[in-house]
Amino acid sequence: MLILTLVQIISLLLTVLMWIIIIQAVLSWLVAFNVVNTHNDFVRQLLYGLSRITEPLYAPIRRIMPDFGALDFSPLVVLLLIQILRSTVLPAIAISAAS
Repeated sequence: MLILTLVQIISLLLTVLMWIIIIQAVLSWLVAFNVVNTHNDFVRQLLYGLSRITEPLYAPIRRIMPDFGALDFSPLVVLLLIQILRSTVLPAIAISAAS
């Protein structure tokens, strides 16, 4: 029972992390196209906070992946890894714990 609860908590945390990555990507696009002004203190602090959360996840992937110039595919890779964890690894753990 405890393992199933831990799997649910991990799944919830991975979902929250997925949304943080999506929000950061959209916000970075809005900044790049000058839709959002980075001189606003709230926007600057939000970008800084999201960057502090996601950069430790992106750094190892950026070291492995080739340079694509201005395109950064590390958020996409992290989202794919999160989806793989949520759809295959966590259910396998839950099934093995239930039996």
